[in-house]
Amino acid sequence: MTMRSMSGVLAFAALMALGGCSSTMVEPEHYSGFLPDYQRLKEEESASGAKVARWVDPSLNLSRYNSVYIEPSQFYPRPQPTDQISQNTLKDIAQYYDTALKRELGKVIRVVNSPAADSLVIRPAITAVSSSTEGLKPYEVIPIALVVAATTTAVGARDQEVQIATEAMFLDGGNSKLLAEVVRKGTGTALENKETALTVQNIKPVVDGWAQDLRLAYERLKPRQ
Repeated sequence: MTMRSMSGVLAFAALMALGGCSSTMVEPEHYSGFLPDYQRLKEEESASGAKVARWVDPSLNLSRYNSVYIEPSQFYPRPQPTDQISQNTLKDIAQYYDTALKRELGKVIRVVNSPAADSLVIRPAITAVSSSTEGLKPYEVIPIALVVAATTTAVGARDQEVQIATEAMFLDGGNSKLLAEVVRKGTGTALENKETALTVQNIKPVVDGWAQDLRLAYERLKPRQ
């Protein structure tokens, strides 16, 4: 494999490295169990400077894939909606994740409705993150974890920080061989207080950043015509 190809492979595996200005690493104790093998994940720095946990098959050659199939994103584990995070919001978040990935990847590779032998298959999940602030108990493990931020408002109420995490695997469309894995998280737009309902707008900047970074990383390996 040439140096150019190797750098492209590593850039592609970096993936989802924008969105959110706090930690982008998911602690191993908060891995969801969605990926088949966490042991080979290593902390790396992505092309845009964010820390991610990832693994890439050293023999990966993206030039053999002429299309990409993006499986519908799923929640793992399955969440229980709350007053603050409704079932409709969870549905909207999953649909927006799909939309963002297809929008960005569609700019650089053909997105197909079913996998073929020449397809790269992306299997994304929105996964559970459990976080806590000193003196406070963690919220229940749900795909969107809300933690009380350190900053207080003028009326004394604390902002609610919104964190969303993803785990994704990349497969060969012909033989289902696992090609890469990645785990990361991001911080969305804070909620005013614990009574404020979450909407998809709170997490759009994070998801947009993940999708844009995936496209940019893919472009680095795209063969020049």
